[in-house]
Parts: sequence; structure tokens; C-alpha cells
Amino acid sequence: MALKGLGTATLLHRLPAPITYLCRAVYTTTRPPSSTSTQPYTSRTTLPFPAHNFSKHRPAPPSLLGAPSCRTVTMSRAVSAPRGGDVQDPGPPCGNHPGRPAHCSFDYLVIGGGSGGLASARRAAELGARAAVMESNKLGGTCVNVGCVPKKVMWNAAIHSEYIHDHEDYGFQVSDVKFTWKAIKDKRDAYVSRLNDIYQNNLNKAQIEIIRGYATFTSDPEPTLEVNGRKYTAPHILIATGGKPTMPTDEEVPGASLGITSDGFFELEDLPKRSVIVGAGYIAVEIAGILSALGSRAALLIRQDKVLRTFDSMISTNCTEELENAGIDVWKYAEVKSVKKTANGLEISVQCSVPGRKPTVRTIQDVDCLLWAIGRDPNTEGLNLESLGLQLDEKGHIVVDEFQNTSRKGIYAVGDVCGRALLTPVAIAAGRRLAQRLFEGQEDSKLDYNNIPTVVFSHPPIGTVGLTEEEAVKAKGRENVKIYTTSFSPMYHAVTRRKTKCVMKLVCVDKEEKVVGLHMQGLGCDEMLQGFAVAIKMGATKKDFDNTVAIHPTSSEELVTLR
Repeated sequence: MALKGLGTATLLHRLPAPITYLCRAVYTTTRPPSSTSTQPYTSRTTLPFPAHNFSKHRPAPPSLLGAPSCRTVTMSRAVSAPRGGDVQDPGPPCGNHPGRPAHCSFDYLVIGGGSGGLASARRAAELGARAAVMESNKLGGTCVNVGCVPKKVMWNAAIHSEYIHDHEDYGFQVSDVKFTWKAIKDKRDAYVSRLNDIYQNNLNKAQIEIIRGYATFTSDPEPTLEVNGRKYTAPHILIATGGKPTMPTDEEVPGASLGITSDGFFELEDLPKRSVIVGAGYIAVEIAGILSALGSRAALLIRQDKVLRTFDSMISTNCTEELENAGIDVWKYAEVKSVKKTANGLEISVQCSVPGRKPTVRTIQDVDCLLWAIGRDPNTEGLNLESLGLQLDEKGHIVVDEFQNTSRKGIYAVGDVCGRALLTPVAIAAGRRLAQRLFEGQEDSKLDYNNIPTVVFSHPPIGTVGLTEEEAVKAKGRENVKIYTTSFSPMYHAVTRRKTKCVMKLVCVDKEEKVVGLHMQGLGCDEMLQGFAVAIKMGATKKDFDNTVAIHPTSSEELVTLR
């Protein structure tokens, strides 16, 4: 057994039960070092029973919510003192049982059981910290429950639909193929439920307590959280509550509440025959593509003339064209003025204000589903952040520095609640690095937010990493930027009547032509991106790309043969 580098808590987990109890009984206590020390120290451990009677006093199994039983001994741990505060003495157990104290202390409190919060809590526990997660809903957060995971399942279903339409061109006789929304919904929901259970089991194994309920900061002098009438404190508190879909009020748009958001998309019991999606971001693009491919008559309402306007201009233009080529009715310069319920569905009044023309108002009739995908807001309602005096931006996101510190010592934030790079892997990486800084003494542990790869599961998918052409020109000047592009029809479409295009762009800067941006849309670009993202992160140049032998016949070979 490799023991080097393990915290005491982790080591004790791996020993046989009698030895574990004996170690806990005889383990000595040392005085905690100052907050600036990085030397390991231990917190005091006591046994509620004689150490020699092992079999009679084995700990009971974990409770349903993952907290240790009240008979479980408090764990000793060797933890590097974090920068900014010491790990506290665990004190009495705070499990979810009637006899727990009204005030519980931990080393690390995490608000939010989403990807970022859970990753940070687990990493902290691995390093010996006594951690707890506060969550009022299903574990996994947006990504697992109403985001990337179920979305990808639906996108896969939509891809199957497109392939079925191409089967005849590839020699297959396919007739009377029917799609059943309920069949994929049931399987998708079952998969998500399994993931919820996996998260639960992982927390149980890590002995991380789950505190069920809504957390709010109290007005106590030191940062204190209250859940269901009980107070919790820790020297380190992480806010990882994520975001929620933006929804216009009925005052802003009469009848807006008759629509749903991306959360409601996963509650639909049937495929809507007529759907209207409002928004031009990646969520709107993805859902419009899924619904259209599966057979819904879809319209996409955007405020300007292109979707994905924060992406590279080539991607923005091409994606808009692909949406229209796929049969999606893209309404440009459009704004919803009102929504009414009729006997045949929803009636949506839309004003189109094309520059240089007089605004016109048109109506979309018999709509089964109106979906708002107009952005996301930080999920901080009810936290009482005002009591902490935290600095927020104009949209209410928590402002953090490069180390995820907020403006209040001992309070941190990661993920969508910060409003930067709203991606699950970003929240996970930031959360883990934060835990390593706090509980392993890695003082410089932080996430590098540069060159983060992003995929949009559109039809076809988009892959992008690094600077756009516009950003590179602004940073370096047009004379120091060189652009390489290509546009072609993927070989898959050589025999199909249905066509999609593949576009690619390399953004290079300075004399050595360092690659600082890669942008592409086409079949396979979602899986293609990761390897190229590694190369760009490592500082690859155009010459490095040129010196790489191509894989033929593939779309990816175009990126190493650009001229």
C-alpha cells in the first residue's frame, strides 16, 4: 500500500477497523500552527467508548443523507494549515440526527451540490478536511439535472434523426420509422437519476456530510450559515450555487410566464409540434436544433441578425446559415411584445425592427411551446449576501479574484455564480484548485482561465478555443495577426442529399505565428477540439501544426494542412 502523501484521515480509512480505532485512540494532539504555517497538524480526537472493545462499537452505516452516525468517532486528520485560516477542532458530531448540536463547526462548508461545489468538497475531504455540502435539491446541479448531461442525450437523439434521413443515400431501405419522445425521456431521466445516486454514494464514501435545506447567512459577527434553524460555521465557506435561467416578467412582456425556460424543456412530456425559442446564445441554438431535428416546427427569435455574437464572426455567420438550412425559421431583429393563450395554443406577437426599415408586428399562431433562452442569472436569492457585504457586479454575480477569493476573508465562490466561463469543467477545476490551496498548502493553486475550450452542440457542432480574430486584432494589431481559414463539405456528405458545411479558422500572432485561437463548425468538431486545445495551451505555432502528419481522410487533417 502506497502511504506517502496521504492525510491522516485518508490513511485511517484504509486501515483495518480495529487498527483504525487504536490509531485514533492513541494519536497525539498538537497545537494548531499560525494561519501562515504550512506544517501539518492534527485536531483532537476522543472515543465515546473504550478503545479495546472494537467489535461492539463499530460505527453504524452512513445515514440516508450520507452523514456519519452519531456513534461514529470523530476523525483525526493531518491537514496543512490553509492560507487565511486554520482547520478547526471538529468538536461534537453534526450528523443529520435529532441529537446534533444547534451549532456545528466544520473545516469547510460548501453551499451548493453542483459540479463545482461537490468537486471542491471531495478534494478537501481527500486532503483531510471535515467538509459539508448544503443542498436543497438534487445533487449534481444544473449540468447533471437540467443541463449538459440530459441535453447531450437529446442531442444524440437528434443526431440519430439526421442519420436516419441519410440512410437511403447510404443504401439502407428505411421506412415507417417513428420517434417516441416518452421513450427517450424515460431513459434519459433514469440515467440522470443514476448519476444522482452516484454523487450521493461518492459523498458517503468521502464522509462528507450533506445538509439538506436552503442556506442563508446570518447577521452574526463571523460568517455563519443557517439551515432549517441550525447554525453552521467554518473558517472557509464556498459559495457554489450556480445560476438559473433568466425569465422575463409579465410586466416586461405580457404573458411571458406562459413560456418555459431550459429547465422546463426537460419536463416536456411530448415533442411540441410548433415551438418558438427566444434567444441567440448557445442554449437557444442547441434547443432549437434538437427540437427541429426531432420533428418540431421550430422558430428562433433573435434580437440581431446572427446567433452566437460573442463567438468568432466566422462561427456566428456560419451557424446562423446552418440553422436556416436545417429548416429553422430564424426571425432576425425580433422582440416578443406579448403572449396570449388561445384554444389552439399560444399566440405570440413579435415586433421586427430591421435597421433602416419601419418596425413591423407579426403574430405566430398555434404555438405548443414557447421557450425563453435569453441568458442566466446568478442563483443567490435567499443567501442574504448583504450581511457579508460581498462585492457583486452589475448583474449580481459574486466578484472574485484569481484565487476565487471574494471581498470577505474566508468566503470563496466558484462556477456560474461568478459569471465567468459558465462551463462545468471550469467550475470543477476551479473548485479543486481552491481546495488544494486551502487544505494542502499549495499557495499558488488557481485556475488559468485562458484558452478554455468550448463546444456548442449545434447541428453540426461547434468547437472553439482561444482568441477570436477580433480579439486578437484588438490585442496585437492587425499587422501582427495572420488568419488561416478553410471551408469544405465533409466526406460524409459525398453521397447524401442533405448537406452541411465545415468551416475552420486558425488565429496566429507575431512572427513565430503562435496559434492563439482555433474556431470550427462541422461534423466531428466537438470530439476533434480537445487534442488541439492541449496543443494551443502548450504554445503550439503554425509550424508545429504544419510539421504534424495528417490523418487521411478526416476533417481534422485540414487543420494541419492550412495554407
